[in-house]
Amino acid sequence: MAQIKVTLKKSLIGSKKDQIATARALGLTKIGSSSVQPDNKQTMGKVAKINHLVEVCKI
Repeated sequence: MAQIKVTLKKSLIGSKKDQIATARALGLTKIGSSSVQPDNKQTMGKVAKINHLVEVCKI
């Protein structure tokens, strides 16, 4: 199965509570932190919610 690497590029300070919770669910805590996630609809929905804060690369 394909995977994606999600990296937090901007601060979560000032973000809405649901966006912060989404970042935490993806395993992103600090700027520059990355996590590898499966490339499926659920993950892409989470990424779409915080797309202005993250960078996505296909692995």
